[in-house]
Amino acid sequence: MSDTAKPTDPPAPHFVVCPQCDALYSVRTVDKGRLSACTRCHTVLAAPRRKAGMLIVCLALATLVLIAGAIFLPFLTLEAQGFRSTASLLDIALSFSAGRLQALVVLTLMVVLAIPAVRAALLVYVLTPLVFDRRPARHAARAFRAAQSLKPWAMAEVFALGCAVALVKITDLAQVALGQAFWMFTVLVALIVVQDRFLCSWSVWNALKPTDLS
Repeated sequence: MSDTAKPTDPPAPHFVVCPQCDALYSVRTVDKGRLSACTRCHTVLAAPRRKAGMLIVCLALATLVLIAGAIFLPFLTLEAQGFRSTASLLDIALSFSAGRLQALVVLTLMVVLAIPAVRAALLVYVLTPLVFDRRPARHAARAFRAAQSLKPWAMAEVFALGCAVALVKITDLAQVALGQAFWMFTVLVALIVVQDRFLCSWSVWNALKPTDLS
């Protein structure tokens, strides 16, 4: 694949489909530090970087640690009219765990914490052997495919935006102190953004052996 990819007809044995416009491109070598983009919609198809695999593994591990801390450590403290209350994300979820909101709480926890954690674990499983020039892990292709399919459902940044809006409104009613979990969650969102920016799907698929692509 050259710097500006060109559609192929008929399809080549190894190819890339643009995730935005479904244009088909042949797979060729892309030098590290350069990128290949779709000629139709300009979506980046491949952008390999040097030592990106190790960076992504480290970011994924840090993500898992931050998720664990964000669940149990204090998220925020509210103080109003002499009353003071401290709550973690788990406490907040459990407070709505009964009644009609139960399903909504479970769904929120999944897209905010569970799915990002599962995706980070899958990336560690897939990329760690490749980083150390070893044979891909068993079912690595399936694991990476699952990690990519979960990406649209990992909505930690959406939750962070919602928290910011809610906190602005709460400050008119009570004094709010942000806990350790809030800052851990903020860093978590930033790490996920950086991780996705450095992750090149084409490079990962290219590193997996054809026998593992099942």
